[in-house]
Amino acid sequence: MRIILAILVASFITPALASDAEVASRIEKAMLGDHRSEANKARNVYRNPVGTLTFFGLEDGMTVMEISPGGGWYTEILAPAIRGHGQYIAAGWDTDVEGQPDYVYRLSAAMMEKFQANPELYDQAAFVPFSPPQSASLGEAESVDMIVTFRNTHGWIDNDLAEMIFAEFARVLKPGGILGLVQHRSGKPEDPDDLVVRGYVAEETVINIARDAGLYLEARSEVNANPKDSHDHEEGVWTLPPSVDLCEDVEDTPDWDACAAPWLEIGESDRMTLRFRKPMG
Repeated sequence: MRIILAILVASFITPALASDAEVASRIEKAMLGDHRSEANKARNVYRNPVGTLTFFGLEDGMTVMEISPGGGWYTEILAPAIRGHGQYIAAGWDTDVEGQPDYVYRLSAAMMEKFQANPELYDQAAFVPFSPPQSASLGEAESVDMIVTFRNTHGWIDNDLAEMIFAEFARVLKPGGILGLVQHRSGKPEDPDDLVVRGYVAEETVINIARDAGLYLEARSEVNANPKDSHDHEEGVWTLPPSVDLCEDVEDTPDWDACAAPWLEIGESDRMTLRFRKPMG
C-alpha cells in the first residue's frame, strides 16, 4: 500500500475507548478550532459535522479514509478528532498523474504543507494518492473501517468512474465496514440518461451504484437536508453558497452583497446523507 505519511508515526496507536458523547465533543472542538478559517467555520451550520459523523458511526479505534478531500474542509475536522484515537487517511489526488486540472496540484501541495506545518493536528495523518482511472488503488484489501466522501459522487458519475470507485470502496473496506456519503440531492428522480443535473443526483441513483458494488444501504439521515433549495437554479448547485457562481462577475465589489443575498438566504444545497455497510461475509 503506497501511503505517504505527512509526518511518520513511529509507534502503534492504542486508542482509548470513548463514549459517543466524547467523540461528538472532539468533533465539535475540531470544527470550532482556531486552526480553521472563519470562512470554513461559517460552513459548519450547513454541513453539520457533529450530526453527520455521529450518524456515520465514527468510533475510536477506526481507520477512517476520506476520499477526494479537495481543499480539506472536512480534513480539518476529521484528522484532529481522530488523532490519538485511530487513523485518518486522506485519499487525495495523485500529483504524479499528468494532465489533471491545475487546481489538483495546487490544492494537493497546500494540503501537504498544512500537514507538515501543524504537527500538533496532523502528525498522525496519512495520505494515499488517488486519481482514477490512472491511479485507482486505495490500498490493501479489507484494511479500512470507514470511508467518507462529501459532494463528490456527481463528478464520478459524470466521468463514468462511479462504478469503478465504489467497487474500490467495497474492496478496501473491512467486512462490516461503513461508507458514509453526502451528496447534492435532486428534487426528483433523474432521467436514466441524465443521471446528474447540474450537480444534483437522485438518492436511488447513488444507492443503486453502491448496491451494484456490494454495499447495502443501512440508513438515511436528513441532517444535511435543505427544504429551501428548489433544485432548479441556473448554475445548479454552484448557484448556491459557497460558490454563488451567478455573482462571480461582481466578486470583490460593493455589488456582491446584493447579488448574493437571495442565494445566501437559501443556504447550501439540499443533500442526501447515506450510510452504507459492507456485508460481514
